[in-house]
Amino acid sequence: MAMATSSSYPPPPPFYRLYKNFEQDPSSAPEPPPPIDGPFKALGVDYTGDVVIPSLESHNVRQLYPKGPNIDFKKELRTLNRELQLHILELADILVERPSQYARRVEDITLIFKNLHHLLNSLRPHQARATLIHMLESQIQHRKEAIEDIKQ
Repeated sequence: MAMATSSSYPPPPPFYRLYKNFEQDPSSAPEPPPPIDGPFKALGVDYTGDVVIPSLESHNVRQLYPKGPNIDFKKELRTLNRELQLHILELADILVERPSQYARRVEDITLIFKNLHHLLNSLRPHQARATLIHMLESQIQHRKEAIEDIKQ
């Protein structure tokens, strides 16, 4: 009785043949596909290629910091943080003296939190780029150290 042999791994995809001469000529590899333009569907969900943070006005929230592309994030975050601290202290004072009038202060605090959250979300793309740069620099440093260890 002959024993059937089978591979535990599937065969490689057919496009591996495109990289036959990569070791001798790295430019022989095909170009990467172009970025997707316009909307696309992935796992049943519609996406767009644009990273757009919706404005506060689109959520019917009043913006407490100046509009425009040249926002001093550090200054505005500090201002909103101080304003938040002041409103929280006022809320504590109102809860002691006039507990029935707390709703307006809670609404003000909610508005400040929404503005802080929106400002922080505006910084997410910058944070992602900085994190990626740091990771790549760290990888380069580790590889240089490995090369130096091999040379010694």
